Amino acid sequence: MRKTFLYRIYPTKAQATRLSAMLDECRWLYNHLLEQRQVYWEEAGMALSWYDQKAYIPFLKEERPALAAVHSQVLQNVSERLDLAVRAFFRRVKAGQDPGYPRFRGVGRYASLTYPQYGNGAKLHGGQLQLSKVGNVEVVLHRPPQGTPKTVTIKRSS
Repeated sequence: MRKTFLYRIYPTKAQATRLSAMLDECRWLYNHLLEQRQVYWEEAGMALSWYDQKAYIPFLKEERPALAAVHSQVLQNVSERLDLAVRAFFRRVKAGQDPGYPRFRGVGRYASLTYPQYGNGAKLHGGQLQLSKVGNVEVVLHRPPQGTPKTVTIKRSS
């Protein structure tokens, strides 16, 4: 059984700025990979797989150095999210529903970072959450987490 624990974090101004920049880079990557899929389909008539796009990320880091400010597994998760969105689109097409192709994300329309492997990029130490490329962020543990966490998702919300 999978449980979700929601905790509020209190980043400093510098950490909040860094997290916001990371979200912007993830949004850029999502849009770039979506455009890449569309262009590849129109020109070659073939679909790109998640593995193809995941393998392309290191080359993008060379072209866009700002991507290096984001943990590598977070970037890989962006390509996985896009792949899930495209698969859901084709599932809806096949089922005869109104499909809705995945959209490009505007400024402020990408709201979460996911560290898919606890301990590699994100780890909880007492009252602080240690995030790769961000530092130790204060977190209020209003109830103790049960078991070993699997993933850590940082979500921007009001």
